[in-house]
This record gives sequence, structure tokens and C-alpha cells, in this order.
Amino acid sequence: MKYYYRDTYYCQVVQWKYLLKDYLFKPKYKDLSFNGEFAPELQFVLPFAYWHFKNGTLKSTHSSKYTREMYFFSENHEERFDTRTNEGNYNFEMPRILYSQDYDMKKWLPVPLKEEYKNEIYVYEKPILIIANRYNMEWDGPPISFYSIEMLTYILDLLKDKYTVIYNRPRPQNITMDNSDIYDMDEFSWLAKEYPEVILMEDLYTENKAKARNFNHLQMMVYANASHFISIHGGTATLASYFGGINLILSKKGPEHHFKCFEKLYPKFSGASIYHAKTDEDVKTFVDKYFVNP
Repeated sequence: MKYYYRDTYYCQVVQWKYLLKDYLFKPKYKDLSFNGEFAPELQFVLPFAYWHFKNGTLKSTHSSKYTREMYFFSENHEERFDTRTNEGNYNFEMPRILYSQDYDMKKWLPVPLKEEYKNEIYVYEKPILIIANRYNMEWDGPPISFYSIEMLTYILDLLKDKYTVIYNRPRPQNITMDNSDIYDMDEFSWLAKEYPEVILMEDLYTENKAKARNFNHLQMMVYANASHFISIHGGTATLASYFGGINLILSKKGPEHHFKCFEKLYPKFSGASIYHAKTDEDVKTFVDKYFVNP
């Protein structure tokens, strides 16, 4: 963990060289480029770009495929990268990278994705509940944090009548891949058979009533109309935290625990109430407390 402490100090020092440009002269000079993973981009890069936009100093942004709508405020945005890399995470031009002991960031503003993408298309009689799952390689090993079919059964049996449940686990063809392999849980056919009332995000994309330009665009339009989320740590949980309401995050392992990211960082994205479950039993407790009888 000591390297993350060191990197935090280095990021802070790098920002000193922009002191006069950012606070005194304010030319439109900042070219932001990032090809790291989805989570750190949402956590640090996007809010940094938005700060420069509001400050009048943003010139251009460069990122991966399917990010144009994330940077809706950027006049000059280029989707330059076909893949995301771990090396790209270590971009010390940002006010922070990855995990930090200090989330008091001066050049960081939450991006109003909910306000930008709220719409009258994805509206249902019951409030929307997004279950944002993932089943990926973690730290070069098998999946650790994910909602199994057993856990999905528990959640859906309790909540399917109370909410319009939308299930989201993006397939590789719909997102920009990084270094983590995506595995198959074979839950989509199971959901169709056992819980036909559950709406699949990929089906909404196939239908595409809102004429979304890509899967990320669609996700943000659907998420913007929701205020209840059940997600997994990483980019899945970070995106859900941008849209207010309640976000229950399952994270069984990771530096996020040491640095208390779910307490200190994630609520900053939109003021959402964040509940960190470390075990499946924690998930059950939080579902009962905050979703069944909020």
C-alpha cells in the first residue's frame, strides 16, 4: 500500500506547476488524455476534466471508445484508444490515481450525468432497481466479488414485486476491454426462464428506443431515471454512484477497504448513500434494511 501513498504526494506536487495557469491567467490550455481502466477514469479523470471545463481552462479530452457521452461538456473529445491498460492508470497528471489516503481534491468536481441524461423514455410504473453485476478476472485470478445465481435469487425474490428490476452485466462487445477477462455465468437464460419480469439492459440496447449511440450512452440514460442500485466494486459501482439515491456495493477484497474509498470517495460523485457489503450475508442484511423496507 505504501506506493499509493507515495503516488498521492507525487500527484499533488505535479499540480504545482499549473498554479498560475489554473488560478491566475486561465488560458484554455488543458489537454487531458487517459487510457486507463474505467473505474479510475470515472473516479479521477472525468471530474478533473469537468473542473477544468467549469474553470474555463479545458482545451480537449482524449479517452477510449464509447466515452463521447461521458465527456458531454468537452468541446473537443476524441475516442483515441481501442483498449484500456493498467499502465494507463498511472497518469500522474491527474489530481489522484487509483487509491489514496487523501480524497480532498482541489481540482475535482462531480459531473452531473444524472441531470444530463434524465429522460421520459425509460419510465415505469414501479421505481427502477438496477442490479449491475460483473463476473471478471480479479488480480489475475478467478472472480471474487460478484452476485451469484443464488444471491440473485435471494435479491429478486424479495424485490421483483416492489421494483422494476433491470439487470446489467455488459458483454465484451459492448464495452472497451481492459486487462481483465470476462467470464460467462450463464445467468441470462436462467433469468429469462425464472424471472421473465426482469428487464435486461442488453435488450433495452437492442430495442434502443432512445437512439443511444453506444452501450455506455444507454446505460447512463437508464441509470439517470433510477435511484436504487445494487452493484459490484470497480467501474460497475463507480458508475452507479454517479446517479444519486442508494447504491449497495459488494466488495469482498481490494485496496478500497484499506483506503475507505466507499466512505470517503464514492459519496462525492452525487451525494448517493453508499453501503459497502463485504460478504453475501452483508448483502442480505442491507437488502432487507434499505430496499425491502427503506
